[in-house]
Amino acid sequence: MKQIEAIIRPEKLEPLKDAFFKYKIHGMNVRQVLGCGNQMGWVARNRGSKVMMNMLPKVEVKIVVPDDKVNEVVKVILETVRTGEIGDGKIFIKPVDECIRIRTWQRGDDAL
Repeated sequence: MKQIEAIIRPEKLEPLKDAFFKYKIHGMNVRQVLGCGNQMGWVARNRGSKVMMNMLPKVEVKIVVPDDKVNEVVKVILETVRTGEIGDGKIFIKPVDECIRIRTWQRGDDAL
């Protein structure tokens, strides 16, 4: 099993949810985050002073999938959220040792 973590633009969350639904990809967690990467933010004025606003709102989407589904899920994410501009985000793929469904005590891929 692998955990796929995607940091994406907030406006791309709904299209990504729709794409996951279309391709029958289930079980994601979402949270709002702030981040700074190559996009670098912008300069704002606050009471006459310049303020560098470099922590930009992003959305973190996490999903755990069987190993044989990783490439499919990554492809759906890339095709759905990519704009080609700085700030599109990143995808991280991490190994998952175990998954247990609390309700049924199922383990591994069966628990997903």
